[in-house]
Amino acid sequence: QVQLVESGGGLVQAGGSLRVSCAASGDTFSRYSMGWFRQAPGKERDFVAGIAWTSGRTRYVDSVEGRFTISRDNAKNTVYLQMNRLEPEDTAIYYCAASTGAALFDAPNLYAYWGLGTQVTVSS
Repeated sequence: QVQLVESGGGLVQAGGSLRVSCAASGDTFSRYSMGWFRQAPGKERDFVAGIAWTSGRTRYVDSVEGRFTISRDNAKNTVYLQMNRLEPEDTAIYYCAASTGAALFDAPNLYAYWGLGTQVTVSS
Protein backbone atom coordinates (compact mmCIF):
# COMPACT_ATOMS: atom_id res chain seq x y z
CA GLN A 1 0.00 0.00 0.00
CA VAL A 2 1.12 3.52 -0.83
CA GLN A 3 -0.36 6.69 0.63
CA LEU A 4 -0.04 9.95 -1.30
CA VAL A 5 -0.65 13.48 -0.03
CA GLU A 6 -0.53 16.53 -2.32
CA SER A 7 0.19 20.07 -1.19
CA GLY A 8 1.20 23.45 -2.58
CA GLY A 9 -1.83 24.39 -4.64
CA GLY A 10 -3.19 27.91 -4.67
CA LEU A 11 -4.21 30.95 -6.68
CA VAL A 12 -1.71 32.32 -9.19
CA GLN A 13 -1.90 35.06 -11.80
CA ALA A 14 -1.37 34.06 -15.42
CA GLY A 15 2.32 33.92 -16.21
CA GLY A 16 3.25 33.07 -12.65
CA SER A 17 4.74 29.94 -11.12
CA LEU A 18 3.73 27.37 -8.54
CA ARG A 19 5.18 24.12 -7.24
CA VAL A 20 2.99 21.31 -6.00
CA SER A 21 4.35 18.44 -3.93
CA CYS A 22 3.34 14.84 -3.36
CA ALA A 23 4.59 13.05 -0.27
CA ALA A 24 4.53 9.25 -0.43
CA SER A 25 4.42 6.91 2.54
CA GLY A 26 3.81 3.23 3.19
CA ASP A 27 5.27 0.73 0.72
CA THR A 28 7.76 3.12 -0.86
CA PHE A 29 10.68 0.68 -1.09
CA SER A 30 9.40 -1.14 -4.16
CA ARG A 31 9.97 0.16 -7.66
CA TYR A 32 7.15 2.13 -9.21
CA SER A 33 6.39 5.18 -11.31
CA MET A 34 4.49 8.29 -10.32
CA GLY A 35 2.43 10.77 -12.26
CA TRP A 36 0.51 14.00 -12.02
CA PHE A 37 -3.00 14.24 -13.40
CA ARG A 38 -5.41 17.14 -13.44
CA GLN A 39 -9.16 17.47 -13.65
CA ALA A 40 -11.16 20.62 -14.35
CA PRO A 41 -14.90 20.90 -13.59
CA GLY A 42 -16.95 18.92 -16.10
CA LYS A 43 -13.89 17.39 -17.73
CA GLU A 44 -12.10 14.07 -17.55
CA ARG A 45 -8.98 13.45 -15.53
CA ASP A 46 -5.97 13.92 -17.82
CA PHE A 47 -2.32 12.97 -17.61
CA VAL A 48 0.10 15.85 -17.08
CA ALA A 49 3.52 14.41 -16.25
CA GLY A 50 5.13 11.21 -15.05
CA ILE A 51 8.42 10.05 -13.59
CA ALA A 52 9.99 6.63 -13.09
CA TRP A 53 11.12 6.51 -9.48
CA THR A 54 14.34 4.58 -9.95
CA SER A 55 15.61 5.89 -13.29
CA GLY A 56 14.18 9.40 -13.15
CA ARG A 57 12.87 9.18 -16.71
CA THR A 58 10.12 11.71 -17.32
CA ARG A 59 7.17 12.20 -19.65
CA TYR A 60 4.93 15.20 -20.29
CA VAL A 61 1.75 15.99 -22.10
CA ASP A 62 2.45 18.31 -25.04
CA SER A 63 0.54 21.25 -23.57
CA VAL A 64 2.90 21.56 -20.59
CA GLU A 65 6.19 20.56 -22.24
CA GLY A 66 8.75 23.28 -21.57
CA ARG A 67 6.65 24.91 -18.85
CA PHE A 68 6.30 22.14 -16.25
CA THR A 69 9.04 20.05 -14.68
CA ILE A 70 8.48 16.88 -12.67
CA SER A 71 11.17 15.76 -10.22
CA ARG A 72 11.62 13.59 -7.17
CA ASP A 73 13.58 13.60 -3.93
CA ASN A 74 14.47 10.01 -3.06
CA ALA A 75 15.38 10.77 0.54
CA LYS A 76 12.07 12.53 1.20
CA ASN A 77 9.95 10.12 -0.88
CA THR A 78 8.46 13.17 -2.52
CA VAL A 79 7.65 14.07 -6.11
CA TYR A 80 7.27 17.67 -7.27
CA LEU A 81 5.67 19.43 -10.18
CA GLN A 82 7.17 22.84 -10.90
CA MET A 83 4.73 24.84 -13.00
CA ASN A 84 5.97 27.94 -14.81
CA ARG A 85 4.24 30.40 -17.15
CA LEU A 86 0.89 29.23 -15.90
CA GLU A 87 -2.18 29.80 -18.04
CA PRO A 88 -5.89 29.90 -17.12
CA GLU A 89 -6.33 26.57 -18.93
CA ASP A 90 -4.05 25.00 -16.32
CA THR A 91 -6.72 25.57 -13.67
CA ALA A 92 -7.72 22.21 -12.21
CA ILE A 93 -7.41 19.91 -9.26
CA TYR A 94 -4.00 18.29 -9.52
CA TYR A 95 -3.75 14.68 -8.40
CA CYS A 96 -0.67 12.64 -7.62
CA ALA A 97 -0.74 8.96 -8.55
CA ALA A 98 1.54 5.93 -8.30
CA SER A 99 1.70 2.77 -10.39
CA THR A 100 3.24 -0.58 -9.51
CA GLY A 101 5.50 -0.62 -12.58
CA ALA A 102 8.21 1.59 -14.02
CA ALA A 103 6.35 2.41 -17.24
CA LEU A 104 5.08 5.99 -17.49
CA PHE A 105 1.42 5.28 -18.18
CA ASP A 106 -0.89 8.10 -19.22
CA ALA A 107 -4.16 6.31 -18.45
CA PRO A 108 -5.64 6.88 -14.97
CA ASN A 109 -6.85 3.28 -14.67
CA LEU A 110 -3.24 2.04 -14.77
CA TYR A 111 -2.36 3.85 -11.54
CA ALA A 112 -3.26 1.97 -8.38
CA TYR A 113 -2.76 4.70 -5.77
CA TRP A 114 -4.08 8.26 -5.67
CA GLY A 115 -3.91 11.32 -3.50
CA LEU A 116 -6.93 13.51 -2.80
CA GLY A 117 -5.72 16.37 -4.97
CA THR A 118 -4.74 20.00 -4.56
CA GLN A 119 -6.49 22.92 -6.26
CA VAL A 120 -4.54 25.12 -8.68
CA THR A 121 -6.32 28.22 -9.95
CA VAL A 122 -4.79 30.54 -12.54
CA SER A 123 -6.44 33.92 -12.97
CA SER A 124 -6.35 35.99 -16.14
